[in-house]
Amino acid sequence: MTTLPGTTMSEWSRHPFVARLGRMIEPRKGDLECLRRLIESSATIRKHRDLVIDGYEYRKLCFVEEGFAARYKLLRNGKRQILNVLLPGDVVGLPGSFLERANYSVIAVTDIRIHACSIEAYVALSYQRPQFALALSWLAAQEAALHAEHLINTGRRTPRERLAHFLLEIHSRLETVGRAAESSFDLPFSQEVIADALGLSVPHLNRTLALLRAEGLIAVHDHRVELIDTTGLQALGQFQPLVLTRIPPEHFPERRTPAFRRDAR
Repeated sequence: MTTLPGTTMSEWSRHPFVARLGRMIEPRKGDLECLRRLIESSATIRKHRDLVIDGYEYRKLCFVEEGFAARYKLLRNGKRQILNVLLPGDVVGLPGSFLERANYSVIAVTDIRIHACSIEAYVALSYQRPQFALALSWLAAQEAALHAEHLINTGRRTPRERLAHFLLEIHSRLETVGRAAESSFDLPFSQEVIADALGLSVPHLNRTLALLRAEGLIAVHDHRVELIDTTGLQALGQFQPLVLTRIPPEHFPERRTPAFRRDAR
């Protein structure tokens, strides 16, 4: 792990997590500065290093600025199931920091740059500025929806449908934070990582990738994925983007003083 200098306000305002916040709420004056002040450390975690270890206490929220990670479970027989992947703008520690001990591990798939704060500091800020608690609950709802889609992928969708859905999901999430073009994006995952995420063997994944290429749906050059026929992919993967609604603005209804009438005597 390499510790990095503190983040300036100008840099923080361009952070992909802040971009996600902006799609949910309209930050008030001082909001982003208050959040930036919570950051206790900024670091680069090297590829293949664990950020979170299953069974150990983890009491941080880490906001991903650059790089890719994966949340996974390692079974007793040595098999690994990747539950989901973490991209720029995502939060490491959701849900691990809300449990007494983390139930899953998180590994850096590439070098990953994070900005960390303690869960206690974030909760204290949420008491002062409830919009941050609401934002985290909105993100948790999105995480739950993503997990439901992943369950459908491994349980009911065919390998072709799984891969189509996976590629569209990653593109949609990266596009939300300005890290993808209209129809292409970088995907620096090994075939082993993608196979684990989709519940496939590596040879089966290779055959499925070849099928999508042959059908003219995608093209892959090194780690660059081009979505040639987005409509066709959406139909194949039965994909619907998980677009969060905006958090309703703060509203205090007008208080009315109850009218008390004294019985006339």
